[in-house]
Parts: sequence; structure tokens; C-alpha cells
Amino acid sequence: MSVLAVHDASVRRAGRQVLEGASLSAQAGEVVGIVGPNGAGKTTLLRAVLGLVRLERGRAELAGRDVARLSDPERARLAAYLPQERHVGWNMSAARVAGLGALDVPAATARQRAVAALARVGLAGLEERGVLEMSGGERARVLLARLLATAAPLIVADEPVAGLDPDAQLLALDLFREEAVRGAAVLVTLHDLSLAARYCDRLVVLAGGRVVADDAPADALRPEVLREAFGLAGRLESSAEGPMLVARRGRDR
Repeated sequence: MSVLAVHDASVRRAGRQVLEGASLSAQAGEVVGIVGPNGAGKTTLLRAVLGLVRLERGRAELAGRDVARLSDPERARLAAYLPQERHVGWNMSAARVAGLGALDVPAATARQRAVAALARVGLAGLEERGVLEMSGGERARVLLARLLATAAPLIVADEPVAGLDPDAQLLALDLFREEAVRGAAVLVTLHDLSLAARYCDRLVVLAGGRVVADDAPADALRPEVLREAFGLAGRLESSAEGPMLVARRGRDR
């Protein structure tokens, strides 16, 4: 059974079709990347997975259950979500913010999970620092730690490497791979196609609200898909670090 499944999802917002017949699935132990140009529907697809948008047509399931019929606590136990927004309204300690991800456990256990997650994201020793006293990059790491502290069977992250320095970007993607190794399904949106090809088992390419490719990275980012979805003339090439996109602008070049 898929950890998540979206069947023929369509979403209309303000008179515009944001998703049209999009389908998606992910298995335990798999890192699935969603890529596409701005406005392609990536965030809307993530929110459809979590039941946060109303579907005009289609169905979304978590662990085989219709997400629309799940209570908020049930949804929170099945899926952890890191949205694009990095806003934190109160100057709570890093440990307290990270511990918010540990649901339905005693306070001491939540604290242990938070401290361990902060260490994983490189913030050991900063557990008691207020998040509003941190840099934007450090705050992003705290929110990533909160995501990891959930230990949910599905990890959903929307542009999690945005605003991070290169080292932190690679750390975050390594951590998502670790979550897949422990048995979670990981669903992540990315703009950097080279990083997406390097770290994801499978890529779902969106363009104009439609899925135009869903395959292993080398096949999902084949030249004709790059032209159709991104307006790029290019290809993936092998390098010492892994797959790398070599491309230039222009559909017809």
C-alpha cells in the first residue's frame, strides 16, 4: 500500500485551473521530488496530499484512507509538513519549537526528540536560544528539526532548501535520505534540478498544473520534458558529484 496516493486531482482557484488531473504516489523508503516552473502547481499538489485544499475532482489518500475523512490529529500522525513560509511568531527556544513536532508523547520524550533533531541539523548547543535571536538560516534549521522530530511515516517539505547556504542544503537533503532509510516516504519540492536528480529516487514534473513526467530522474528530465516544462534546451550529464543539468534557455535552440 502506498503511504500516499493522489488520484486525478483537479483544483481551481480564483477561476484558474491550478491542478488538472494530477496523480501521485509514494512508497515507504522512497524520496520523491516534485519539480516544475513557478506556478506549475507544486505547492497545491503538496497541499492536496495533506487535505489542505478542496479538490474539484479526484481523491487523496494517506495510508489508504481518504484524507478528507481524517481528523486533524489523525492527519498529523500520518504526515509531517514543512511549508515554504519560515515565519515564527514567538521567541520560543529552539528546543521548544522543535519539540512541537513530537505529538502524543510525554514532555520528556518530546524534549529528547527535539534535542536529537537539533543535533542532526547542526544546532547542538543552541537548544535554549530563542528562535527570533537566530539568523534566518538557523531558524530554517530549527523548523527542519521540528519536521524530523515528528517521526511520521510521511515527510512533506515545500522548498526546504530555500534560503539555506550550500552546505545546509546538502545537509537537509542528506537528512531526507536518512528519513527514507528509516522507512518514511519523503515528498519534497525543489527548484534546483541537479540536486533533485541527485537526491531523489523519482521525479514528478509539473507544467501548467499537469503531470508531464513521473519517472527516475534520468527519464523524468529527458530533453523533451525539459523543453516542454521549463523551456530549456539541455540534458542531465554525469559528474563526480552525481547528475548535473547542462542547459540553456530556449525551446527551439
